[in-house]
Amino acid sequence: MKIAIGCDHAGFALKETILTVLKNYKHTALDCGTGSCEERVDFPDFALQAAQLVATGQADRAILICGSGVGMCIAANKVKGIRASVCHDSYSARQAVEHDNLNVLCLGARIIGPALAEELVQQFLGATFKTGSRHEERLKKITAFENAHFK
Repeated sequence: MKIAIGCDHAGFALKETILTVLKNYKHTALDCGTGSCEERVDFPDFALQAAQLVATGQADRAILICGSGVGMCIAANKVKGIRASVCHDSYSARQAVEHDNLNVLCLGARIIGPALAEELVQQFLGATFKTGSRHEERLKKITAFENAHFK
């Protein structure tokens, strides 16, 4: 799978860990930055770049990291076709893909550590959306609203 990954300065160290995880599981990482924790940067720049890669089909999914995960989530969800969520537990990381077709996982580097981040990435990337289910009908309602209101 092609995974876009982006972070701000607060998420840089955890991004480096996740890049190793992606490599170990034979995924292709599309690194949208930032390239260091030394310089303070604005999270929307990296969230929007990664989300656009997913929305245009250049990446299958994305992982975004900032201090809490919340800012990245808000920014990514502004891109049409993106379904981003902060997940800090294994159940949510898997269930959000299976039921809600989550395509962007947002993590808080000041909230979780590397071991939990690896588990969340595994759950997120190992899950698939349950097509033909009641969840698909719900997602169609969200997509219809998005298409009608955000051209």
